[in-house]
Amino acid sequence: MSGDNSSEQPQGRFRRMISRLTSSSEELDAEELRQDTAESGCTPIASCGDREVVTVAGTLRTVTLRPRAGVPALEAELFDGSDALDVVWLGRRSIIGIEPGRRLIATGRISHARGRRVLFNPRYELRPAGHGSE
Repeated sequence: MSGDNSSEQPQGRFRRMISRLTSSSEELDAEELRQDTAESGCTPIASCGDREVVTVAGTLRTVTLRPRAGVPALEAELFDGSDALDVVWLGRRSIIGIEPGRRLIATGRISHARGRRVLFNPRYELRPAGHGSE
């Protein structure tokens, strides 16, 4: 076994702990979201193809009221640690529980608008706020 090979790969509990301590909180949150997505059986956003019916999970980063073609539309950015997509509810000005920091599972057909993945009027389930259910 070569000494160079073992020094290139982080090994052991201590190195993993040091890696976590030196990672930014955003990187740690993204890692946690990726684990939650995998555990819930949802599709990672980065793996979603155009016109595919998917179930995705993540945290709402932003929520804004942005009219589309003169119709009110509530738009939120959902991030799962792998990528982000826009979730849009047409004809809605607000939805109770849809707020930044809230975890959500959404099901619908992916489309692309302005170079971003979008779910229009998805079925959704609000998840408890905060970190996990441990």
